[in-house]
Amino acid sequence: MSLHAARLSRARYGRQTLHAEWTKLRTLASTGWLLLAVAVLTIVVSVAADASATCQSGGCQTDPAKLSLTGVQAAQAIVAIVAVLAVSNEYSSGMIQVTLTAVPRRLTVLAAKAGLIGGLFLVAGAVAVLASVLAGRLILPGHGFTPAHGYQSLSLGDGQVLRAACGSVLYLVLIALLGLGVATVVRDSAVAIGLVLGLLYMFPVVSSVVSNQQWHRHVEQIGPMTAGLYIQDTVDVQALPLTPWQGLGVLALWAAGALTVGALVLRLRDA
Repeated sequence: MSLHAARLSRARYGRQTLHAEWTKLRTLASTGWLLLAVAVLTIVVSVAADASATCQSGGCQTDPAKLSLTGVQAAQAIVAIVAVLAVSNEYSSGMIQVTLTAVPRRLTVLAAKAGLIGGLFLVAGAVAVLASVLAGRLILPGHGFTPAHGYQSLSLGDGQVLRAACGSVLYLVLIALLGLGVATVVRDSAVAIGLVLGLLYMFPVVSSVVSNQQWHRHVEQIGPMTAGLYIQDTVDVQALPLTPWQGLGVLALWAAGALTVGALVLRLRDA
């Protein structure tokens, strides 16, 4: 077989695997509802945060962009759960044996799952974040966040706000990939969900009880949630332990690490 023919064969194989994984995802009734829940929860929590904030004078010390994206922190738990179930449900039902028999190239299966899960949350996250920013633009001026108090209306034309919005979408995608990687390693739904949520929420809890400033800073720098959410900051960015993109990079490393270990385990362990 020529090199060109081999490449075409691999591409066709990849497309068939992607189509098969998409068929499994879209035929699950829970997938659509959970994606909708991610978008709705993000928007509702963000709107509630906007509505509860007030700024009666200049220097309110509030980051309007981060405030309007508060819902991302709530929705990330659902994102992690959906990603975990995309893998663990196949193990619990025994369907993984059928999948790996039909597609012997196990890394191709994992890549297809990662691509689909990432793509779904890229779309759902983009819709939710866009609506949250729009809600902040409409609601916050009525609560004192006006030019008179030093605040401009939220706009994606502002580079900082655009970075916070796009970064929040990527944050949700990376949380999904982290959940997918962990689930591939441990297989069990409850254990995987517990591990992912533990990784997300453990570091903020630990940092809140660490009194040493240097260690407090280090804990925040390595936590996937604490570091990842720096991407939303648009005020006093220079005071952060990491730059916004560096913080998102920390989360990306966690996700890449989980997927790498998951790939190794999937390749070496029996189904």
